Amino acid sequence: MTLVAGVDSSTQSCKVVVRDADTGVMVRTGKAAHPAGTEVDPAAWWDALLAAITNAGGLEDVAAVSVAAQQHGMVVLDDAGQVIRPALLWNDTRSAPAAAALIQEIGAAEYARRTGVVPVASFTVTKLRWLRDAEPANAARVAAVALPHDWLSWRLRGYGPAGDSALGPVLTELTTDRSDASGTGYWSAAAADYDRDLLVRGLGHDALLPRVLGPGETAGTTVALPGVPAGLVVGVGAGDNAGAALGLGAAAGDVVVSIGTSGTVFAVTEQPSEDASGTVAGFADASGLNLPLIATLNAARILDSIAGLLGVNHDELGRLALEAEPGADGLVLQPYFEGERTPNLPDATASLFGLTLGSTTRANLARAAIEGLLCGLADGLDAVRAQGVTAERILLIGGAAQNPAVQLIAAQVFEAPVAVPVPGEYVADGGAVQAAWALTGARPAWSVPIATHPTPDFHPVIRAQYAAHRA
Repeated sequence: MTLVAGVDSSTQSCKVVVRDADTGVMVRTGKAAHPAGTEVDPAAWWDALLAAITNAGGLEDVAAVSVAAQQHGMVVLDDAGQVIRPALLWNDTRSAPAAAALIQEIGAAEYARRTGVVPVASFTVTKLRWLRDAEPANAARVAAVALPHDWLSWRLRGYGPAGDSALGPVLTELTTDRSDASGTGYWSAAAADYDRDLLVRGLGHDALLPRVLGPGETAGTTVALPGVPAGLVVGVGAGDNAGAALGLGAAAGDVVVSIGTSGTVFAVTEQPSEDASGTVAGFADASGLNLPLIATLNAARILDSIAGLLGVNHDELGRLALEAEPGADGLVLQPYFEGERTPNLPDATASLFGLTLGSTTRANLARAAIEGLLCGLADGLDAVRAQGVTAERILLIGGAAQNPAVQLIAAQVFEAPVAVPVPGEYVADGGAVQAAWALTGARPAWSVPIATHPTPDFHPVIRAQYAAHRA
């Protein structure tokens, strides 16, 4: 049995899965936590990766590995391969004014034409502009710009700062893939190339960027590390959403709705998208196609917040929510607790509407939290559909998707059949697919079982109420 490993270096933790390359059967897993915050020293990701590998029983019997990771994070390196400052993550909104400035300079329609996206605070280019303006001395030192999965794959291959790596700071050995590159704001999926003018507008000067590898290609091989033997094939890697699409085997007609730290709605399509409004990002996927996507900053933590307020756990929150009628007696939660990316309101706060003596109950508040979360994602589905995507099936994934109340209410919010796959680490699974692909030269066709199909039960009142209070 040939084994392959996939990695998901997410906002909150690092997960490692080891699977049979032929069948996709799970063999073992491991996990390690990441520090909280919207800026993180990449060294913490490296330590967590090695710890997760150890917790997964090591990779001594594995033939290939590939790393998927959170998108957009700004990893800036000097000419000695040292990380210049902590990485600004996708959910750090301090670069919102920089995004507005870039749009003013280029124009939203022109930016979408050149890259498939319109800048928002999440994208790497806006964080580089923030660095240029807020920390000009650090910006001047930047010799190379990488993303989280690029940097981790580079380190696995033995590169890094002198004295802390086997092969040293060979910046030209940085590699990435098209899915992650398409989230920077200076790479075009349609042109399959970097737009150096946009990079310079962000950072203030040119810099080395990772070589973009194609689907199924190999980045190199590992050096000997704790739990990692030398010579493992290192796959191309991916951004987290593209990794999830690959791990799920998403096909035409499937729209993936993921409820994790962030919320995302995306689909795999033949044609690239160019949404000048900036609502839909025209990302590339990890298979050679395209991945139109919307993302929300507020997702599962909405439920964390309201569960904490009510003094219940997530299961109890779900039970309370199902005690209330669809529409929660008019109670509507607009859940912009941490600003919002879709719609682009980085300084927004959450609001609760429809409070009356009759509607102010624990059950209604619990339901309003779940309905608000799902309505924001349903708005995203509408935006993706407007780009020509057909939604024949909603694949509902993420930790919150395992809550029965979220599943049932999703069937009341979305106007398409909902399917909930068996819980899994789909981003890491996408990395494992890439590892097998790089090893064998062929993309594996592993099956993903569906755990439940909630009965379609669309209630228009839920979205109508939410729309009445939309910002």
